[in-house]
Amino acid sequence: MTDRQPLLVIAAGGTGGHMFPAQALAEVMLRRGWRVKLSTDARGARYTGGFPHVVEIEQVSSATFSRGGIVAKALVPFRVLAGVLGAAWRMRRDRPLAVVGFGGYPTIPALAAATLLRLPRMIHEQNGVLGRVNKIFSKRVDRLACGTWPTDLPDGVEAVHTGNPVRAAILDRAGAGYIAPGDYPMSILVMGGSQGARALSDNVPAAIAALPPELLRHVSVSHQARDEDHARVTEFYDAHGIRADVQPFFNDVPRRMSEAQLVISRAGAGSVSDISVIGRPSILIPYPHATEDHQTANARGLVDAGAAILIPESQLDPDVLSAQIAAVLQNPQGAEQMARAALSQGIPDATDRLVSLVNEMTGHVT
Repeated sequence: MTDRQPLLVIAAGGTGGHMFPAQALAEVMLRRGWRVKLSTDARGARYTGGFPHVVEIEQVSSATFSRGGIVAKALVPFRVLAGVLGAAWRMRRDRPLAVVGFGGYPTIPALAAATLLRLPRMIHEQNGVLGRVNKIFSKRVDRLACGTWPTDLPDGVEAVHTGNPVRAAILDRAGAGYIAPGDYPMSILVMGGSQGARALSDNVPAAIAALPPELLRHVSVSHQARDEDHARVTEFYDAHGIRADVQPFFNDVPRRMSEAQLVISRAGAGSVSDISVIGRPSILIPYPHATEDHQTANARGLVDAGAAILIPESQLDPDVLSAQIAAVLQNPQGAEQMARAALSQGIPDATDRLVSLVNEMTGHVT
């Protein structure tokens, strides 16, 4: 690595939803000869284990009004200002060709500094509703990339639909052949985010147990459940003679998803992207407390395409869910159509689209 190489500063907050797309872009830009720095805060730095070791991690001073007591909240503007000044000082010393933000409060210093220094800058929004920070900067950047389409945008703001980058293990299964439901073993994958979801653990096992016996005898389940729900979910499946693998986290989601006849999931941006790229029928149950109900917005594309069934959590109960599971598994032709529709929404080259926007914005061809 030399200082003559073009420098990209990537800014991202401390959640997987922000950090994974940032990591995907970093990996490709490094392969194309760029230097990459990641600007994040102390919380975000804990999520950087997957980044290539040559990415320089810059911890910035940032804060949010949503946590802490009165004194902590009163200090927020000063901490953010310190972060902005620090980022601007670093960018003047080592001038980046572009700055790309992926959302979250830790992106404020880098994006604000880039705005002050009039550097080319872009933001990427994973969800179907702009996050608070991305909304603030949406009119102050050269490009706005959206992972979910349609995305609710402020008046006068234009965006490019790039899709959300998915990890390599998902890309390896992109468009994997779908085996429609039938009179043979069938698999259901239940995902509630990285650590499972209580609402799914409360309702999915009973919904599966209520399936018609001639259907149920063919079904096996992979169910992500939180640690505190693990025992009761496992015991329920066992008591009803249902073959089930219950774990707090699956390291092999791509394999399980590609082998599934049906996916039951929250509607996080990453999950929706994975389902689309692999191409599977799904029942989506958005997390109702997501900011501005963005998970319902995330589900829109799949639902409108006829690839997914949406059940608001307020309407979720075992009988409703069981009827929808049966509707998919008892209709092989319809399930196959849903799988094709899901695939039509997938964007496996999302990272390359982001790279193209960086090139376009900077005039630097990689």
